[in-house]
Amino acid sequence: MPVDPTNDLSRDELQRYSRQIMLHQLGSEGQRRLRSAKVLVVGAGGLGSPALLYLAAAGVGTIGIVDDDVVDASNLHRQVIHGTSDVGRPKVASAAETVRDLNPGVEVVEHAGRLTSANALDVLAGYDLVLDGTDNFPTRYLVSDAAEILGLPCVWGAIFQFAGQVAVFHAGHGPTYRDVFPEPPAPGTVPSCAEGGVIGVLPGLIGTAMANEAVKLITGMGRSLLGRLVVLDALDFTWRELTIKPDPRRAPATELIDYEEFCGVTRATPPSADDPAAVDVAELASLLRARERGGADFDLIDVREPGEHEIVSIDGARLVPLGRFIAGDVQLDPSRDVVLHCKSDVRSRQARELLVAAGHPSVRYVAGGVLAWVREIEPHKPLY
Repeated sequence: MPVDPTNDLSRDELQRYSRQIMLHQLGSEGQRRLRSAKVLVVGAGGLGSPALLYLAAAGVGTIGIVDDDVVDASNLHRQVIHGTSDVGRPKVASAAETVRDLNPGVEVVEHAGRLTSANALDVLAGYDLVLDGTDNFPTRYLVSDAAEILGLPCVWGAIFQFAGQVAVFHAGHGPTYRDVFPEPPAPGTVPSCAEGGVIGVLPGLIGTAMANEAVKLITGMGRSLLGRLVVLDALDFTWRELTIKPDPRRAPATELIDYEEFCGVTRATPPSADDPAAVDVAELASLLRARERGGADFDLIDVREPGEHEIVSIDGARLVPLGRFIAGDVQLDPSRDVVLHCKSDVRSRQARELLVAAGHPSVRYVAGGVLAWVREIEPHKPLY
C-alpha cells in the first residue's frame, strides 16, 4: 500500500532527511511518500510515545493523535513523549507539542477524547493507516473493525510486564485482529499494565517496531509483518515469529458494535452515595481502630496485584488478588464480615459480586479504594 509521493523535496527537507534518503531502498521518492502520508496513532501512552516520535522524525507529513487521558507522574517512566512539566495536561496536547517541536514540518491533528463506535469511522477516515497503541480490548476490537470497514492497514502492538507483540493487520490482504483473537479474554483474567506493571523500556522497543512497520508500509520497502506476529521476551531478549492467517469462516466487519458489551466489560460507574455495600475511608479508619481494640471483627482484603500492594497498602489488609476470586480459589469464614478494596473500587465491586453470588452473607467494599484512603487518611503515602 505505498502512499503516492508528493512533489520534490525542499532544500531543508533534503538536509533534514539526508541520512535516510541515502538508503537506496527509500531514496527521495520514499521520502516524498512519507511526506504525503497521513497516519493516525491511537493512544499517546507507552506505545504511542516512541511511535509518534519516530514517525515525526522520519518525516510523515500528517500525524493524528487520539487520546482521552491526562499525563500522570506514573506514566513518565515509559511514556517518553511527555515530561514532568506535562503532568496534569491532556496527553494529546502534550504529545502534539513535542511532535511539533521535534519536526515543525509535520501537520499534527489532535483528536482529544475517547474513540468510540459513534466517532471511530469519522476519525479514521482520510488517514492512510492506523497504529493501535491502546491498552484495552474493547478499543482494540473497535480499531480493527473500523480499519477493516475503511480498508485501512493497522499496525498493532501490545505490552505487558516484560513481553511485547507486534503485527500488521489488513483485511482483504491478510489477517485482522479478529482473525488472531476471535474472542476477548474473560473480564479480569488479563491484568492491565496499571495492575500488572511493565518495564519502562519495553514500550520503546515495541512502539519503535510499530513505527518501523508504518514506514515500510508507506514507502513499500522491505517485507512487512502482514501475516506474521512477532513476540518479544525482553528478559531473555528473544524474538519469536508466529505465522497468522485470515480465518475463512469469519464474517467480515460491516458495522461497529458495543465493544464494551462484546468484551464483557462492566462500565465503571461510581457507586451510589447511599449504597449500603459501600464503606467510605473515614468509616474504614474507624473500623480498623475498633478492630485493634477488639471492638470489631472483619476481614479487610486487598484484591489488587502484588506489585500494587508493594507500592502502597492499607495497614491491616491482606492481599488476595482478584484473579483468585474469579478462579473460585478463595475460602473465607462465612461468620466474619468482609471488606474489600482495590485501587479505586472497580475490582473490589467485582470481587464483592462474586462473593455474594457464592453465598457469603456480609461483603462490603471501600468506596474510592486505596486512592481515596491516601488522599483522605494517609496523604504521606504514595499514589500510582
